[in-house]
Amino acid sequence: MTSLSPADAERLRSAFQRCRDMDGTLNEQLRAYADASREVFPAYGEAVDRLVARLNGNGGGETAPRPGDAMPPFMLPDENGRLVTLTGLLENGPVAVMFLRGHWCPYCRLNVRAVVQALDRIEAMGSRVVAIMPETQEYTKQLKADSGAPFPVLTDLDNGYALSLNLAIWLGAEIQSLLSYQDMAKFHGNDGWMLPIPAVFVVGRDGIVKARFVDPDFRKRMEIDDLLAALESAGRES
Repeated sequence: MTSLSPADAERLRSAFQRCRDMDGTLNEQLRAYADASREVFPAYGEAVDRLVARLNGNGGGETAPRPGDAMPPFMLPDENGRLVTLTGLLENGPVAVMFLRGHWCPYCRLNVRAVVQALDRIEAMGSRVVAIMPETQEYTKQLKADSGAPFPVLTDLDNGYALSLNLAIWLGAEIQSLLSYQDMAKFHGNDGWMLPIPAVFVVGRDGIVKARFVDPDFRKRMEIDDLLAALESAGRES
């Protein structure tokens, strides 16, 4: 199979809803979806395994900012076209900077939903969240609407900021073929087939990275308890 049939797409939608509603940690939900996806679309699961192996072999994401490094500043448009800066976000407390693949990615949608559910606790400790992805505002708006996310979702067109952090990757011809049912050129405003490695950087008010999660395997994300702990620690330092 080189693409996804309508029947299998429906099976994946059902699997996503089942995993979204299950009890368990974020990564338990992600693993459950990855297992279900591999059953429905084994060619894609195998191709992702090869992509992850290639990225790990190339040190994918290893040189992104580490704890103790200054987080490079950004100025990016939110879903309404308003420019948002890292400096402005840090005025009131630590910030979790999340890189997402896109509104179409079920792992990102599970990730955002879990963060939204924890947002009361995040805001109670004086912290904020911002998400960054390479899609145009039409689709950042869609992600916000679908997830109920009240935090900004910023457009990193052509992955410019992700590239500066050594997070942007080319998916390769095999993945392109398997994902051909997704209109990436429309989502991104280009046909480069570049995506960021999903990542989270917890940045203190001083602009220094306090914690990070970077994994070339997009099926794994920073656990919510780890995110809360990192933000709480960053808040104590500020």
